[in-house]
Amino acid sequence: MFSYLFVILISYLLGSIPFGLLLTRLVKGVDIREYGSGNIGATNAYRVMGFGMGVMVALFDISKGYISVQIAKQVFGADVAVILIIAGLAAVAGHNWPIFLKFNGGRGVATSVGILINLLPKTVLIVFFIWLIIVLTTRYVSLGSIVGAALIPILAILFNNPPIYVGLGLAIAVFVIFRHRPNIKRLLAGEENKIGWNMNVDKKDD
Repeated sequence: MFSYLFVILISYLLGSIPFGLLLTRLVKGVDIREYGSGNIGATNAYRVMGFGMGVMVALFDISKGYISVQIAKQVFGADVAVILIIAGLAAVAGHNWPIFLKFNGGRGVATSVGILINLLPKTVLIVFFIWLIIVLTTRYVSLGSIVGAALIPILAILFNNPPIYVGLGLAIAVFVIFRHRPNIKRLLAGEENKIGWNMNVDKKDD
């Protein structure tokens, strides 16, 4: 029992590391929460500080989900699906509600991608291309993330994954869509921000 709790705790703490905040402070000496949307994730880092910073933050956030699952694999083996999934979701919970930032974190998309790369690689590959098409055609990152998240459990079923992995896809979809509630409201109102434009780093827009 202690081993299970230890892995879950480590995964949550790993997920709680605010790489978006740390990297932007290290490189630019600014608090990303004070600019753009105020979010610590890759999209806001891209809008405020450019493509390179956005990619860097995304890769670090993806690593949180991937490494959490990998730690569980090393401790319990690759066949114990339940603890692998719980460890991954603990990392997402840490990213969304980080203890280091008073439980005010990101949307959980990149960290969820890390889990899926480790456990459902075919599913995440298709979701990525669908996300990319939506983002390139509409310029709404949030819309791509919402649609992509909703497709995860459907694709898990189509690829004949075990029910527990379908449940993982459903849990990720719920997490991501729940965290995007403000974006959904702005999308419906026609007020959501698009990518592809420069934002002043001294202006917070929500």
